[in-house]
Amino acid sequence: MSTTAVLIGATGLVGSHLLQLLLEDDRYNSLKVLHRRSTGVEHPKLEEHIIDFDNPDEWSELVNGDHLFSALGTTIKKAGSKEAQYKIDFTYQYEVAKAASKNGVGAYALVSSLGSNAESSSFYPRIKGELDKAVQELDFERTRILRPSFLEGDREEFRLGEKIGIPVAKVLCKIPGLRKYHPIKAKDVAKAMIEGLNRDVEQIIFEGNEIHSLL
Repeated sequence: MSTTAVLIGATGLVGSHLLQLLLEDDRYNSLKVLHRRSTGVEHPKLEEHIIDFDNPDEWSELVNGDHLFSALGTTIKKAGSKEAQYKIDFTYQYEVAKAASKNGVGAYALVSSLGSNAESSSFYPRIKGELDKAVQELDFERTRILRPSFLEGDREEFRLGEKIGIPVAKVLCKIPGLRKYHPIKAKDVAKAMIEGLNRDVEQIIFEGNEIHSLL
C-alpha cells in the first residue's frame, strides 16, 4: 500500500528529523512539505510547496494525503510577540489540521509539550493545550499527540531554558513519580510520531516517557 505523508514544520528540531525519516521510510511513497521557505532538500519522494500560512484559501487543497505530521513551533523571542507566537503555535497548525480533516486525511500526529493545559494561566502551556484540545475535535480516524519533556538535539538557535532545564530534568526524573520529565531525543520523538500513526493503539495523548512505548 502506498502512503502519502504531509509535513509542516520541516526545518524545526523535530520536523527536520521527520523530514529525513519519512523520506527514508519505505511505507511512504511520497512526502508533501508545506513551508514558508525551502528546506533545501532534494529527493524523488519530496514535493515541496512554499506557502503563506496567513492565506489558507491559497493552500488548503494541498493538504491531502494519508498522514499529517505537525511540528511547527517557536518562542516569543523568535516570533517577536505573544500574538505572533500564537499564530505559529496555534492558528497555523489548527488551520492545516482543519484543512486535512476536511480533505479526508485519515491520520494526524502532533508534537505538543509536557504540561500542556488549555486552562493554564501561563501563556505557553495554555496555547499548547488549546491546540491539543481543538485538533481532537476534528474528524481524523487516528490522532496521536506527543507531549515530550525537554528535547535533546542541535537547534539552529540557542535556547537558554533548555540548556538549564535539561540537566535539571535529568536529576528530577530519578525521583519516583517524576520520570515523565526525562529529556528525550528529538529524533526519538519524530520516530514515535511515525510509528504512532502506523500502529493500532487506542491511546491518543502520550505524556513524557510514555512516548517511548511507540518506539
